[in-house]
Amino acid sequence: MTRNHMGRLIGAGFGLVFIEANAGALPTGVGIPLRVLGVAAFLGLVLFGRRGAEAVAEQSAGPAFGGRYWLVVVAEVIGIVAGLAVINRVLHTPEATVGWIAFVVGVHFFGLAVAWRRPSLHKLGAGMAACGALGLALAFGGAPAAVVALVAGIAPGLLLLGSVWWSGRAAGGAPGRAG
Repeated sequence: MTRNHMGRLIGAGFGLVFIEANAGALPTGVGIPLRVLGVAAFLGLVLFGRRGAEAVAEQSAGPAFGGRYWLVVVAEVIGIVAGLAVINRVLHTPEATVGWIAFVVGVHFFGLAVAWRRPSLHKLGAGMAACGALGLALAFGGAPAAVVALVAGIAPGLLLLGSVWWSGRAAGGAPGRAG
């Protein structure tokens, strides 16, 4: 497994986690189909997305999981933990949790874009951070949990899955098709 394939697998896995963790806040008729589609998209990327990952690997050595990567991840974990402590213990607004997580995960993609010299990750980071910021505003404004989950949980999950799909497509064809 190439480093690039591993990075794509991690991104797709977290996309699935965002969807699965937040679909429960939606009405059953919407949440269950979203969960099924999320699993199907993840499995499709895992099973059929390898060709796209191999094409990307041919163009580049892929992301390095070295010191700069781990520095970004440690900063992300610290940011999430510290923010959740404030949100839950000081502000007493647990509904804002998903917004904060999406915001910090989005910001971490700016660090990865620099560490991996992949400017395209800035777009993913901006989209996820925007979803997180909007989710925070909605949660602190008293919006229904389903709305917050959709904006700050489902949408970032779709962005992650979509970016993994798109990175395979941009490398030479849609996942599952020869490029």
